[in-house]
Amino acid sequence: TSRRQRQMCIRDRNNSDHITRSKVVKPMGTKDTITKDYMADNRVFADMFNHMLYKGKNIIDPDTLHPLDTTALAVPYGSGTSEVPVQKFRDEFKSLNVMHDDSRIYLLLGIENQSETHYAMPVKNMVYDALEYAGQVENSARSHREAKQWPSTSGEYLTGFYKDDRLIPVITTVVYFGPDTWKAPRSLHEMLSIQDPEILSMVPDYRINLFSPAEIKDEELDKLQSNLKEVMLFIKYSKDKRKLQELTSHNPGFRSLELKAARVIDSITGIHLRFTETEGRVNMCQAVQEMCDDARAEGHQEQAMLTAQRMLQDPRFSPEDISRFSGLSLEDVLKLQKK
Repeated sequence: TSRRQRQMCIRDRNNSDHITRSKVVKPMGTKDTITKDYMADNRVFADMFNHMLYKGKNIIDPDTLHPLDTTALAVPYGSGTSEVPVQKFRDEFKSLNVMHDDSRIYLLLGIENQSETHYAMPVKNMVYDALEYAGQVENSARSHREAKQWPSTSGEYLTGFYKDDRLIPVITTVVYFGPDTWKAPRSLHEMLSIQDPEILSMVPDYRINLFSPAEIKDEELDKLQSNLKEVMLFIKYSKDKRKLQELTSHNPGFRSLELKAARVIDSITGIHLRFTETEGRVNMCQAVQEMCDDARAEGHQEQAMLTAQRMLQDPRFSPEDISRFSGLSLEDVLKLQKK
């Protein structure tokens, strides 16, 4: 492959040219598909990064976000003819152009959705970010060549990245859709077999940015502006039915939740809420009440079965007596008797 052909594989963030390449489909499970579709919403995406970057202040407007190709494809800068392009796939990737504190800020923002713990997340994200920076370096080199801006030093010649060139910061956040705390490594150093401080001081660390509902205080989640607040609060307390009833009954946002958000909750928590796909919105208060009623009914049914089984062992009780006392139908009592 010629150098020019390799260069054509590089994604260009700096102009509107689109590079054609074969489409690669990333296989995803149901949870991955639903969470990816949900976090792609600019309102939700902006809400999460406002929390992470600006402590809940409404700095990032959804309209200032623009989707980017989630394929991270790059040839390491200064590569020779034997180098092979590296390709990875992000969950979500957007560019941001916003004014803050009288300064214009350009950022590249990525999200990795996790419904399960990932024990190599620092390495995974580090690769994504490194590929993006390598792509920016290569794009700068190509821009200089196309503009016939020749290098003035040997260092500029070797990399194509000139003294005054600058990179756009890349920030990747892991959104963990789990009710428990993140128990996997949060930094590269935690993954290493050696923990000698002197050695670690020479090994650059890489830490993940983590958005995990179990580790965020309720008052901080309350600052969220989109229905990400309801989704994360529900997931946080998904194992506590009493808390869920209290939460959904007191929070107005749960009375009319967008279907896309309700679908995330149902998929992640596995509590099997009853709603139809044709509904535009879901009353989560009613759905949780129905869930709790079903649980109580199942509990009563189980208790009635145990009572009937004990009474069947006593010849003094007829099936009719057992039916009246346990609350089971006579048909169910007779079925138990046969067993």
